[in-house]
Amino acid sequence: MGSRVESWMLAGVQQQAWDEFRLTGDLGMAAEAVGMGRWTVTKWVREAGGIGPRRSRGDTGRVGAGVRLTYQDRVEIMVRLEHQESIRAIAGALGRAPSTISREVIRGRGPDGVYQARSAQKMTWEAIRRPQTLKLGVDTDQPKLRRWVVEELAAGWSPQQVTGRLAKLAACDPQYRGMSVHHETIYRALFLQARGGLKREVEAALKANLTSPDTADGADGGAVGQVSGSVLRSGRTARKPRTATPKKGPGRIPDIVPIGQRPPIRDDNGALLPGHTEGDLILGRSCKSAIGTLVERSTGYLWLLHLPLGHTAATVEDALVEEIARWPDVLRQTLTWDRGKELANHLRIAEKADIKIYFADPRSPWQRPGNENINGLLRQYFPKGTDLSVHSRADLDFVAAQLNSRPRARFGYATPDEMMTELLLH
Repeated sequence: MGSRVESWMLAGVQQQAWDEFRLTGDLGMAAEAVGMGRWTVTKWVREAGGIGPRRSRGDTGRVGAGVRLTYQDRVEIMVRLEHQESIRAIAGALGRAPSTISREVIRGRGPDGVYQARSAQKMTWEAIRRPQTLKLGVDTDQPKLRRWVVEELAAGWSPQQVTGRLAKLAACDPQYRGMSVHHETIYRALFLQARGGLKREVEAALKANLTSPDTADGADGGAVGQVSGSVLRSGRTARKPRTATPKKGPGRIPDIVPIGQRPPIRDDNGALLPGHTEGDLILGRSCKSAIGTLVERSTGYLWLLHLPLGHTAATVEDALVEEIARWPDVLRQTLTWDRGKELANHLRIAEKADIKIYFADPRSPWQRPGNENINGLLRQYFPKGTDLSVHSRADLDFVAAQLNSRPRARFGYATPDEMMTELLLH
């Protein structure tokens, strides 16, 4: 592409790159698809905060369908019209709905009544560039909503949790009535920094939280907190498609009882039964330190095991028995663990803690979904590649309390604390 490419023509090229990036998650493949350099495409994605052009609605039936017509599409429409092909024939060739092509032809006709690809593309580009007012912008007419979003993001909530909890509160509390925001609006306000400054406000709130007396006392002087460089707990500074992650290999454990022998953990209506817990370790730098994680499935409630002396089979045994001994009988049904060698003493643990222990299949993290999800969330506080042994028991209690007080979509935005309280009261 030359340096004199017009902005409206470049928009079509950028759109193609975005389409490829959405499908593959690979910037190199996106750059190759449009004949541009990788750095150029990377710059486009970074400048947009990972949020691509808006999609049009109603288009289905082809790979990448649902996005706007490209400049190449419009050129093909023009050529086929010159050959007097019907609207339906053109729609079939492009994999679009006939109504989409019909509207495009009507909009793109010039004064002479002839469809022109260049003028149609330029008109579309100008329409896309129209200014928009963000609901969470600096000049918002809902400052109370903006403050609430900032406070909860600074508390470590995800945009989905912020919007879901707000909807729950608005339904029953007059104080929040009329307040609503979509999580995509929050992402756009954060990642498109020049259009609202929400990120700077969250960063300031995070700094205040980490230096306030309350959090300092609860978290050992701020030893744990938000991932550096990001206002989101995931650590991301831009949107990106999901990509595959490497899976751990199995450990060698004698006399394991596979998950296939575990009793049903759901009732006849599909609801999760109480007392079925999933466990694992998150590891620190060079796998020399670890923290144990336990998640009760029906409530999402989290316990963290303090392992300052390492994560050998003996130390994990002692920590598990000590923790599970505090639980009421209703919670001591089953424990499902990853196939890590730290649970080599599972027979002794089962006997001492009066709980049945089962092991997930090798390379099958989906068999422990609650635990896998929590382990990902914990990296907000305990980043990979750090020494986890520096965290005190108070640190772990603080983090567990933070996650147990976060609203969850699967519970209608109730918190694990609320779910556990309800379970124990009944």
